[in-house]
Amino acid sequence: MAAVKISKPNQFQHENKTWNRLLEFFKQENTFLKNRLAEVVDHSTDKEFLALAEQFQNKFVLKDVYIDELRHDINVQEQELDNSATAVPDNKLIKRQEKLRNEMEYFEKEFNNLKNEFNKYLSSVL
Repeated sequence: MAAVKISKPNQFQHENKTWNRLLEFFKQENTFLKNRLAEVVDHSTDKEFLALAEQFQNKFVLKDVYIDELRHDINVQEQELDNSATAVPDNKLIKRQEKLRNEMEYFEKEFNNLKNEFNKYLSSVL
């Protein structure tokens, strides 16, 4: 059986595609959370609740902005990978991929923390 050779740029492209799918999921999930917030706000007049709802709304909007920034950075990296003619990427390309990997890991954790915080809060006040 012949060994399949997968290059580093090929692996990076695979990661980038995976991240784009994950970001699309988070964008949809964020929309779902904002819609849920709007539903709950429509039925509440409590000023303290509305103030916290506004804070959550701001956090959700910031997540959308960060998703868009990550998508942009991934697309720039994809273009660099497409333009790279060598099978071995240079250090700059490798460092950017590692940075993206760390940012995606951080974003995933932070998004899940926000979602859990939001759901716990709604469960406590409804």
